[in-house]
Amino acid sequence: MGYNNENYRRIRAAYKTKYLKAYEEAERRTAELHTKSAEVAEIDRQLRSTGAEIAMAALGTGADYRSRLAAVEARNLELQKKRSELLQKMGYPADYTKPPYECELCRDSGFVDTKMCECMRRELVLAAFASSGLGELMRSQSFDSFSLEYYNGEDRMMMERNLELLKAYAEGFDAHADSLILCGATGLGKTHLSTAVARRVIERGFDVYYTGAIQMFSDFEFAKFGSGTGEHLADPARYVDCDLLILDDLGTEVTNQFTNSCLYMILDNRINLRRPTIINTNLTGKEIKARYTDRIASRILGTFKPLLFAGTDVRRQKLTNK
Repeated sequence: MGYNNENYRRIRAAYKTKYLKAYEEAERRTAELHTKSAEVAEIDRQLRSTGAEIAMAALGTGADYRSRLAAVEARNLELQKKRSELLQKMGYPADYTKPPYECELCRDSGFVDTKMCECMRRELVLAAFASSGLGELMRSQSFDSFSLEYYNGEDRMMMERNLELLKAYAEGFDAHADSLILCGATGLGKTHLSTAVARRVIERGFDVYYTGAIQMFSDFEFAKFGSGTGEHLADPARYVDCDLLILDDLGTEVTNQFTNSCLYMILDNRINLRRPTIINTNLTGKEIKARYTDRIASRILGTFKPLLFAGTDVRRQKLTNK
């Protein structure tokens, strides 16, 4: 399991300075109070002194060190109480000079002891959604939002099976997960369910990249020639390095020697590195053999586990029922 390296470095760097900002704000607030109240400034001076006394007393020995420690601690508590009362009289909350951490659990360090804090994990997940290529799909397409009401008879049974298989795949995903090829006509739920897989796998802490075939080949074209058919979105290394690559609409691209070479390189590298891939396509196995080179077809048909999608175009049904 591994978060996207770029996201991790960026967020880790942000956490390294976040807690310092909280301390700086606490210092600013303390200075503000001191300019308004000499009494608060004197109490803070005494608190610093009693803090040192507590530390010295705790290290002491002898029969009376416990009573000395208790006396210093009692004086410290009395000063803190008096300080709180003064702040409230001045119109400030009692904890005004406490560092305003965004997360009290980790104090904005990102870690609790040696374990990553949930706040940092949440930041990484949100960053992973942003860099996954899912875009707006993530907002609406999940396992919970996938409806079987548009499928009937044997088609519904097949889609129920696909839904449960893909849920289990997402929950159990690891570096040894199968590569899948989702096959079927347009509008049967391939994009929806593969997006749902991506969403859950990202939530579990893996690096997922979701892209369309046309966009992927455009990125390779830009990297090689400095030009492409669309906006350049990703470094080609992204397609090999991510934990899970989801390639949507394979077969919609213009097939030529260059695209065949790129596709073979990606498939071969990911298979050799044991990095799972999900392919969505409208092509049948026979059409894959006819369209791509033998080396590509053998890797797709011999390595990827097929899931067949059946039914009537769901998007068309939704439009008809409006």
